[in-house]
Amino acid sequence: MPALLEDPARRRQPQPPRHLRPLRRGAGVKAHLDTPFGPFWAEVREGAVVAAGWGACAEAGQDPVLDAALAQLAAYFDGKLEAFDLPLAPVGGAFQQAVWQQISAIPFGFTRTYGDLAKLTGGSAQAVGQACGANPIPVIIPCHRVLGTCGLGGYSGGRGIETKVQLLRLESAGGLLI
Repeated sequence: MPALLEDPARRRQPQPPRHLRPLRRGAGVKAHLDTPFGPFWAEVREGAVVAAGWGACAEAGQDPVLDAALAQLAAYFDGKLEAFDLPLAPVGGAFQQAVWQQISAIPFGFTRTYGDLAKLTGGSAQAVGQACGANPIPVIIPCHRVLGTCGLGGYSGGRGIETKVQLLRLESAGGLLI
């Protein structure tokens, strides 16, 4: 008789990170657009962008906020938009929300360090990095503008650090020679 842990019916299925799991409130609508760096999708629920990410998605429904998000994302990737004007409702803890608020205040073409944001939010640079990695709305909440003190730091979206470099080049961030 196999042990309980070996029973396939009892094995725990791997779960995606919490910020990528479906929200329990209301149905969302989702669509993607092609960008110079690959497909990028956005999801809207109850009139606000709740998630976005790299990759294609099955299109589900229509929504004026989703249409606005896709139009603004297209303009951003074409180099014609520097600031997003969208209702956002990212799901996360109080510290994550504070970090994302500070990240959203970083202007187009500028960068801050994890340490800078740690001072502003009362956390550690490592905790800021974790909040950046948990950002459910990358690009719109521009976590790519957050750098390490001695380098680029990480990036959890797209093709990782390569995508971060491409986004910083698109913005010509701080005159960085990347």
